[in-house]
Amino acid sequence: MNGFSTIKTITRRELGSYFSSPVAYVFIVIFLALCGIFTFLLGGFFERGEASLVRPFFDWHPWLYLFLVPAAGMRVWAEERRLGTLELLLTMPVTPWQAIVGKFLASWLFLIIALALTFPTVITVCYLGKPDMGTIITGYLGSALLAGAYLAVTCMTSAMTRNQVISFIVSVVICFFLIAVGWPPVTTFFSGLLPDRLVDLISTFSVLPHFAGFQRGVIDSRDVVFFVSIMGFALFCTGVIIRNIRSGH
Repeated sequence: MNGFSTIKTITRRELGSYFSSPVAYVFIVIFLALCGIFTFLLGGFFERGEASLVRPFFDWHPWLYLFLVPAAGMRVWAEERRLGTLELLLTMPVTPWQAIVGKFLASWLFLIIALALTFPTVITVCYLGKPDMGTIITGYLGSALLAGAYLAVTCMTSAMTRNQVISFIVSVVICFFLIAVGWPPVTTFFSGLLPDRLVDLISTFSVLPHFAGFQRGVIDSRDVVFFVSIMGFALFCTGVIIRNIRSGH
């Protein structure tokens, strides 16, 4: 079995394990309910008087994913370690990278499916007006990349511990840091203490300005590279952790 087939098999198995549990359906229902609440109630969709999802819908995603993505991904490796099946997986003819990529893709596909199920929101906007579909499509693309970045961080923290709760908490803290360094209240506070150039440099490590480009309907290669870099770095760290566990046994 070649590497691609192995990854495909692991991805299919892991994705199937999500939907074999009622937890997955509960997660999707909660995600869709929160998206609706944030968009139409807290986001003031109807009060804005415009057929757009930029502010009422996508603005909430960095914060919504802050808790939901770690909740969905905290079991990826922590559960394997808790049950003792990680050692069994690593003794099979599967390289750590194949297992890492396969598990990550399965979890990412699960999140993308949950995101895609928000299509009634798009239908509602199209019914009420004539939104810019290009902006909506790029917004969804940016949202998927944002979820992937958070998920990669969660995979890394999940590999660190057998405890899913610890994985959840640590990943929430890291993901919050990725928001906070570019969050206007934080940047405004530090602009009075640090040089503007330094504040601007630090804010480039935040997901907010990079996600904002997609919200505006712009696909900037720098924004894509930013999210892909987070995924690559976090998954690389996951690989280092898994290899250390493997060598320890």
